[in-house]
Amino acid sequence: MPDAAAPPAARPRGVPADPQKFAVAVAPSRIDGQGAFAAEPIPARRKIGEIRGESISVREARRRAKGVARIMIVEVSDRRAIDASQSADPLRFTNHSCRPNATLRIRQGRVEFYAMRDLAPGEEITVDYGETHHEGRLRCRCGAPGCVGFL
Repeated sequence: MPDAAAPPAARPRGVPADPQKFAVAVAPSRIDGQGAFAAEPIPARRKIGEIRGESISVREARRRAKGVARIMIVEVSDRRAIDASQSADPLRFTNHSCRPNATLRIRQGRVEFYAMRDLAPGEEITVDYGETHHEGRLRCRCGAPGCVGFL
């Protein structure tokens, strides 16, 4: 009698599911510092994954961001923010671009990333940060045609 395929291992209770839907690698970026790169083909309009982190107040998030050039904090509501600076999620290294290939969505307090078009392996994943704590004082380094110049 042939062996039946073993069922997938059960996730221990209280351990969240892996938020990454596609493989993402962290590597040096031509934009800034480290970047998040597609490690496999990612189809357009598909969820790439998400970032998790410490849930903090917006007031605390703004305090932590003051005077810091590289932050990994996303405000998810008028009152709450996610500080992903200690997270292991590779998408926390997603850099800004004025012509992004992905979008960041806040859904039920979660920070999710979706591909805007097909992404090839090795391609850096970028999003438009929108309004930032830099308030137009930080030079943008995305290098995209039509770059607005500042964050």
